[in-house]
Amino acid sequence: MSRTSGPREPPVNGERLGRRDFLLRSAKAGIAAGVAGTLAAWLHDPQGPDGRPESRAMALPDWRVRLDGPQVAMVTGRARAEAVARAVAMLGGMGRFVRAGDRVLVKPNLAFASPPSLGATAHPDTVAEVVRLCLAAGAASVVVTDNPIADPRGAFEVTGLAEAVRRAGGTLLVPARSDFQIVSVVGSTHLVEWPLLAAPLLGATRVIGVAPVKSHHRAGASLGLKNWYGLLGGARAMFHQDVHGLVLDLALAIRPTLTVLDGTEAMVTNGPTGGSLSDLKPTRTMIVGTDPVAVDVLGLALLERQVADVPYLRLAAEAGVGSLDPQAVGLLTDRRA
Repeated sequence: MSRTSGPREPPVNGERLGRRDFLLRSAKAGIAAGVAGTLAAWLHDPQGPDGRPESRAMALPDWRVRLDGPQVAMVTGRARAEAVARAVAMLGGMGRFVRAGDRVLVKPNLAFASPPSLGATAHPDTVAEVVRLCLAAGAASVVVTDNPIADPRGAFEVTGLAEAVRRAGGTLLVPARSDFQIVSVVGSTHLVEWPLLAAPLLGATRVIGVAPVKSHHRAGASLGLKNWYGLLGGARAMFHQDVHGLVLDLALAIRPTLTVLDGTEAMVTNGPTGGSLSDLKPTRTMIVGTDPVAVDVLGLALLERQVADVPYLRLAAEAGVGSLDPQAVGLLTDRRA
């Protein structure tokens, strides 16, 4: 159930909806104290804290569930909720990924305050169905959050996410300063002394990414792997200078339980923001899987682009994140209209 909390720490972008019950129960293994240093990047961020929190060297948990059998399902359909449910069912049902008592984090791509009809953000119908499926599988809680470029509360309302999450029974987290941590992600080239929306990650036993299929003027495409960019605080636009290296770092650091890629309508031009219905093409495809690279390769085909057009996909495959060949990891298809 969506909750509104009372006064707490100063918010990042306006008042926030509850979080304590989900986030602060455990510190999660894999976090080691350490790494001090200057926090200039954080302090340049209007969302950053007034003080200088202790930095941490961080190795995030591995939220993957390894399947015996096909790892990706792709279905055709116009109704998003039905398509998500069909794809998940093809992989054995949400019960294969979420167990009773799990605390699930759903991270949609909600970078912009854009209405869902324009395709720049994860569609509320898709997110809501993921929340419902998790709760039906026995999840103790399902928290939905992102760190939009726009004011989070406004973005969550305009995109339709706030109402969709409430109706589905999930909890919306509007990020606050205290939800961010200055981190150096172990093994990362770019994520060194950088603010990360760490609290919801560390409170989760399962993590699911939900993203639309979009072109991207710098990255070539914005798909499932690019979605994790939204967890960064700070002046993160600077990473566009090496966006492919950054996406690789995020792919190595964040190993989700599932990736849900919504290609019901693909933003084929003027991505990632779009702004016109003419930027969209009806591709009527929903892709769900445990191999994030294979999922993205299938999404890329909806944009009629090649792997060579999106270097981070090959980098991720070479680093062992996933496979560039969806057939090799097992691809199930259902092409009903």
